[in-house]
Formats: sequence, C-alpha cells, structure tokens
Amino acid sequence: MTRLWRMFVKMAAVALMLASGGAMAQTLKVMTFNVRYASDEGAERWAVRRPVMVELIRRAAPDLIGTQELLQRQGDDLVHALPGYRWFGRDRQGRHDDEHMGIVYRTDRLTLIRQGDFWLSDTSDRVGSMSWGTDLPRMANWAVFETKDARPRRFLFVDTHLAHRDEDAAARERAATLILSRLPALAQGLPVILAGDMNARPDSAAYRIFATSMTDAWRSATRREGPDMTFHDFTGTPDRRIDYLFLLGFKADQVTTDRFHRGKTYPSDHFPVHATLSFAP
Repeated sequence: MTRLWRMFVKMAAVALMLASGGAMAQTLKVMTFNVRYASDEGAERWAVRRPVMVELIRRAAPDLIGTQELLQRQGDDLVHALPGYRWFGRDRQGRHDDEHMGIVYRTDRLTLIRQGDFWLSDTSDRVGSMSWGTDLPRMANWAVFETKDARPRRFLFVDTHLAHRDEDAAARERAATLILSRLPALAQGLPVILAGDMNARPDSAAYRIFATSMTDAWRSATRREGPDMTFHDFTGTPDRRIDYLFLLGFKADQVTTDRFHRGKTYPSDHFPVHATLSFAP
C-alpha cells in the first residue's frame, strides 16, 4: 500500500467519525449492472429485454446504478420508463455513439455534486486513449453525490469496465492500479464505492489489487442472496464471477445477485449485483 493511499484511508476514517456524530446509520442501495448493449435482432434484442430490465430495476429500487455497455438509447429508455431516475456519462470515445459507463441515480435520494471521467491508459486524461495492448478504449466514470437525508452525507462513486480478453490480464492489473491511484484526489477523504464489470475472477491479480485496498461487498456482507457468479450468457446459469462492488468507508448489510427474469427472457447476459450499504461509523 502506497504512502498516499494510507493517508487517504486515514482521512476517510477521520471524516466518517466526524460526520457520524452518533447518528443512526444511513443506508444506500447500490447496483452494478452490465446491461449488454442494445441490439435489434435475435431473441435477446433490446425491445424484448427492455421491459424485463425496467421491472428488475423497479423491484430492486436502487438509489444508484453503475452500468456497463450502456448505449445512449438504453439509458434514455430506462429513465423514460423510470421517471424518478436520471443518467449521465460519455461513451468510450467521449461522445454518445458507443458504450457508456452510464451512472443512473434517483433524484429524490441523491444530489449530484460533481462528476467526471478518465481513461484506463498511460494518458488517462486523454479522451479515447488506449494502452497496454487493449483492443478498445476503456474508461471510468465517476461522481460525488450527497444524500438527501436529515444529515446529508457525501461519497464518491466510480463505475468502470475492464478489458475483456484472456490476453488482457496485465492490462486489467494496470487498470486496477490506475483506478486506485486516482481515488485519493477524487474522493478527498470521502467514502468510496467502486462498481464494475472487472472481467477478472477472484483468483486473479487484478482482483487482488482491488481487494487489498478496498472491501469486496459480496465477501464482507452480513447477508447474501443468490449465486456468487454473475456472468451467464443469457442462460440463467452463471459460470464466473466478474461483477463487483468494492467499498471504502461503507459496510455491506446485504448483497444480492439478482436473477430476476420473465420466462426465458433475461434482462442481460450478466446478473446485476445490488447491495444495501451503511456508512461506516
């Protein structure tokens, strides 16, 4: 753990102690969801999946969702069907033509304070940049939110999607290290939630980089529901765990891998993972 990171962890702990003041724990409902980009053909076309995804989100009622693979029309469809939500983000090219790490949030529960993005590369502030042999630009979308509670709390939320190929293992390690290095300046001592499709199993080096510095919500949760594995390729039978919520300054009260579907229609080829989190005392 670097000196900068140790200082950041200490700052977050102090900020949380000062903010808590003995008040009852406040909770957040947070989801990570690779929604599978929209297509217009086949049994998994967006027109078929869309109502099932809307129903899943309505039932789970998360305050905040970090999506991956979201196309603009999917984000617009979701907030049109769920009018209490808004979404934001740029695509991997810095526009709105490709896949987004779209962040979706409930406006009655959260206020967006500031937001931004960066790319997973050696030139992370250059839009659309690539490094480490990946075949596509990869990025992270982030925001600082404030809860709309009697005693508002602020926190940093980061959403990402790491490189997917088997040969990208080193790139995933570099990306994990880069994301962690950016957190202190972005969070400024605030609690942090990192959501994403990491394309990395729990026995991988990329996972260990995240889990060494942050808490894996699934593994630390007081209660868990559903399978630990998340990718199922529209079969309903998952074969790998690659979707995560990592925490700093929060504790996971409950984490659910949500298998909701209608008949043979699944909202995505990934199960979303959603968690009820408390600000750590």
